[in-house]
Amino acid sequence: MISMDMFQRHILPRQKPFIELAKSYNLPVMIHTCGSSSWSYEEYIKAGITAFDTLQPECYNMNPEYLTEHFGTRASFHGGISTTNELSFGSVEDVENQVKHTLDIMMPYKGYFLSPAHSIQDNSPLDNVLAMYEAGRKYGQYD
Repeated sequence: MISMDMFQRHILPRQKPFIELAKSYNLPVMIHTCGSSSWSYEEYIKAGITAFDTLQPECYNMNPEYLTEHFGTRASFHGGISTTNELSFGSVEDVENQVKHTLDIMMPYKGYFLSPAHSIQDNSPLDNVLAMYEAGRKYGQYD
């Protein structure tokens, strides 16, 4: 939908002043990206973005393996627990397995913030939502 040329000419220049303002106060900068957006991460990192939200693992080049391999030492990530698969339609065990898998891959790198890929919808069973946070507590680490 958006070419790299369009991104570099029209989108990034409008975002850079905000990134630079935050950086002038030594603040980290997180940006919300949806869908298959990793194609833009290199340019965002060069511009000063330090974290990306939200990670939709079912989208092209947005799974934890790809993201850590290409950007893991240079950016932090927020999201990644699918709200269109396990959290909404899986079992408690499916959710726990997805959280553990995601944490195992993401935690060794620059930073990962456990979170659903999007806002939790009303079709997500409460037991699954609780399982996500319990698995985070069980398998995650706190610094």
